[in-house]
Amino acid sequence: MAAQNAKSDISPARTVAFDILMRVEQYGAYASELLHSQTASQLSSTDHGLATELVMGVLRWRAMLDRMVAEFSSQTPAKLDLEVLTALRLGAYQLRFLERIPAHAAINESVELVKRARKRSATGFVNAVLRKIAARPKDSADMRRRDLTAEELADQSSHPRWLVERWVRSYGMQDAAKICWFDQERPTTAIRLRDPVAESELREQGIELGPGELLASARRVLSGDVTRTATYRSGGVVIQDEASQLVALLVGRGNRILDCCAAPGGKTSIVARRNAQAKIVAVELHPHRARLLRDLVDADNVDVVSADARSLPLRADFDRILADVPCSGTGTLARNPDIKWRLNPEDLRDLQERQVAILRAAADALRPGGRVVYSTCSLEEEENSCVVEALLGQHPDLKVIDARSELDRLRSEGELTIPDTQHLVDGPYLRTIPGVQHCDGFFAAILQKS
Repeated sequence: MAAQNAKSDISPARTVAFDILMRVEQYGAYASELLHSQTASQLSSTDHGLATELVMGVLRWRAMLDRMVAEFSSQTPAKLDLEVLTALRLGAYQLRFLERIPAHAAINESVELVKRARKRSATGFVNAVLRKIAARPKDSADMRRRDLTAEELADQSSHPRWLVERWVRSYGMQDAAKICWFDQERPTTAIRLRDPVAESELREQGIELGPGELLASARRVLSGDVTRTATYRSGGVVIQDEASQLVALLVGRGNRILDCCAAPGGKTSIVARRNAQAKIVAVELHPHRARLLRDLVDADNVDVVSADARSLPLRADFDRILADVPCSGTGTLARNPDIKWRLNPEDLRDLQERQVAILRAAADALRPGGRVVYSTCSLEEEENSCVVEALLGQHPDLKVIDARSELDRLRSEGELTIPDTQHLVDGPYLRTIPGVQHCDGFFAAILQKS
């Protein structure tokens, strides 16, 4: 990230937010990772909170912010220098969405950010545009009214229209609206308790917790920053969405287990703890991620292998396999809003080809009678049921196991806490929908080999 000008009066939070947004736009970096980088972690708790709010807020509402800039500018956002546009987005977000930020602070620091970026000729322009936005009365109309068209829903919830139109076709207007508005809210942090005393320790460290929505081992963070606690640093709790935890539980129990796409390791850890006597192989394509995986998965029964999951260098004798494949991530936009601005419809075809190849390799590594759980955090059918159907056409020895039976098993074991699993399934598949459930959108299919 660019070094801050020594004479600048810009707050550290806005400086870091600006630099992260620039890297997201210029290099396709992921905001969530940059907010946990060494530079961001050096901020005070208050500044880190503001930087996170600014980065995620700008990315969630980027399309709406650009329309505001266009309304009060003689130039379209596409023609502005990226540094200037980023400063305008930051200023407009604060003016439109953050009640506690004084208008003069939002405007003046945006101007200073432009100077810091060596775009001094644009300072008057930025100042004028933001002052016009500040003078405009905030829209008091109900954006969440029920009679919106798909186009209006996309515009008002700041989503790409092509994506919203797909969701309307797949889930209906009501659930598509729930997805869109859930994406625009700050998501509640979900954690998994790895140590029985972790919950009481967190409460002693000032963290307020509530029960999980789906799972007995999950808690929701109601207030406080878990990442700054000793319990988190020691591994007593792991930040992990409840739907992600649930997918790992579907793997069940076995003697020889494979995790095809294991990094960062959250699901691998759950599988390993539930199968303490099993031999588990965790595969990760990239060597540096494989090294991180070894550090993060604290289990003696896990061997980490750096390999391509599409051509596994392993013999076919696994009785349980998890294929949580790389995907578009459209079920995680509340946490990763930058995805919706980098994803294109044609990307889904490329992802599907890779996903089919990984699932095919997983099926080949499965012994007779064994099961593979195929999962994504995508809402798109090309990456979900279409992949399963493509593999079934190639593998007549595979059949789909109804996910409801496994969910009922987890409920009888006390793992799943909800009384009715009907809203967690779509046909024979697990399906969580953001806004319908208060978690990420996940798909999972359970396939058994004859």
